[in-house]
Amino acid sequence: MVRSFIVFMIAVQVLTLCGVSLAAERRAPLPIDPVARALTPAMAGEFALQAGRLDESTRWYLEAAEADPSNAALAARATRIAMLAYDNAASERALRLWRQNAPHSLNMRGAEAALSLRQGKARQARRQLTALLQNPDSRGWQFALLALIGGRDIQLSTRVLRDLVDAGAIPDDLAAWQEFGQLALRMEDPKLAGRIIDQVVARFPNEPGVVLLRASQLQMVGKEDEARTILAPLKVLAAADNDIRRLLVMSYESLGDYADGAQVMAMGPQNTLTYSIRASLLARAEDTKSLAVLYEDLRRESVAPDADRRLLMGKIAEFLKRPEEAVTWYRSIERGEQRTEARLRTASILYETGRKEEAFQEVRALQSNASIDDDGRRGAYLMEADLYRQDNDVAAEMDVLARGLAAYPDDEALLYARALAWERQDRIDHAEADFRKILISDPENVAVLNALGYTLADRTDRYQEALELISRARAAEPDNGAIVDSYGWVLYRLGRYDEAVLELRRAWRLMRDPEVAAHLGEVLWVMGQKDEARRYLEESQKLEPDNRALRRVLETIGVVLEQGQ
Repeated sequence: MVRSFIVFMIAVQVLTLCGVSLAAERRAPLPIDPVARALTPAMAGEFALQAGRLDESTRWYLEAAEADPSNAALAARATRIAMLAYDNAASERALRLWRQNAPHSLNMRGAEAALSLRQGKARQARRQLTALLQNPDSRGWQFALLALIGGRDIQLSTRVLRDLVDAGAIPDDLAAWQEFGQLALRMEDPKLAGRIIDQVVARFPNEPGVVLLRASQLQMVGKEDEARTILAPLKVLAAADNDIRRLLVMSYESLGDYADGAQVMAMGPQNTLTYSIRASLLARAEDTKSLAVLYEDLRRESVAPDADRRLLMGKIAEFLKRPEEAVTWYRSIERGEQRTEARLRTASILYETGRKEEAFQEVRALQSNASIDDDGRRGAYLMEADLYRQDNDVAAEMDVLARGLAAYPDDEALLYARALAWERQDRIDHAEADFRKILISDPENVAVLNALGYTLADRTDRYQEALELISRARAAEPDNGAIVDSYGWVLYRLGRYDEAVLELRRAWRLMRDPEVAAHLGEVLWVMGQKDEARRYLEESQKLEPDNRALRRVLETIGVVLEQGQ
């Protein structure tokens, strides 16, 4: 039944794409016209896409688009799939049809520029990007930005962006300049970023956002003290402007100046959310003295605290390592959606303070409490399983997840947790079975497609199958950093090192994650670029010293990093 429903939904999607209504299908047979000719290959293309076979999907969708050459939607879909498959010839053919039908579409023009970048046609890309940047539609620069972000050749994209800045092509729009400045920072070209920021300062001298961008650039080149110096004057504005306050706190957090961030958050009107952020920042700064002052101030202020405030007080007590006070606050929450979270946090505290049996009793009581909503009861199963994981009691962990799945058959969160548990035990066949159970009921679950694809790429030699699963995830979220990382990793496993490096560099631009840095480090090391490889491995260690992927990479290539680098 599930499979039949999926087939039906794909059919509806393709019929809609082809401009055919189901009502018309029922009334009379389709005439032999372009729409009818496109229907079969479009259906085949969609099925191939659902199976992760991008090359095959490209071929079918291109055939559909050429069978119905006036259908802009089909041409657009054929172009996007061909570009995902990195089939430049098919992309050009599909794009030609798209251009004929929607010559002024910003989406089409963005795809056109992205393809030119991919083909190494720098002059053509500059011309197309300039047209987007100067488009009467004020959104044009956003499509130019996306085209540059999507480029695999970082050197080419950087060079083209530099030329656009030299030519004065960036529109006189603060948001545009800020985004292109951030892109230059992610491209790791401090000189270009500095030039862009200098222009932003000259064009928008009184904008606080410019100062924040400048601080990011200074931090990137290791001038943290200069960044702090230019941020300091913004503090006087933070009390009256919530946006400045929020952005300034983020800047201090990025610098690791958590106490300064807490000080800024204390400016202006206060509520439970701002108190929570302050407490979190003070805890990260390990400033227990200031945290204790905040705790006592809130205690005096909270004559009749509501559930949110009680939950916050419990969390601050946790930060202060006052477990008994935290539990008292949590147990004082007698009703409302906060009660479930409070009880789960209580269980965690009991476990951490050595009262393990009480902790397990707490979560089991939640599991059997019919007054708790399903999300809360599922959360209790997940919490109990995680406590046993921390205890290294694999059998008990698996038993809890089995009990949870008996109560909530085929629940996605529980199946996902069990799949990860199987993977940690090197039971890849069992992990795969649980991932696939989720995909039976939710075939487009991007997280599971990516997780299963990555697992097969990382722990088996079924690389082609992994590639197909990850390709399905890419089709849904082409700019998701975790998926781009998985794609780069499977390309590496397939021996396609040059392509792998391009994708992993792009993943690093999208998300500064220790696993991405570890993967990029391994690929660069194998390719002989050992100095750069070591730099990324050290970045990974800074972000998360005990990262599992980093440990495995270091074991694989036989590298030892100094602690504390």
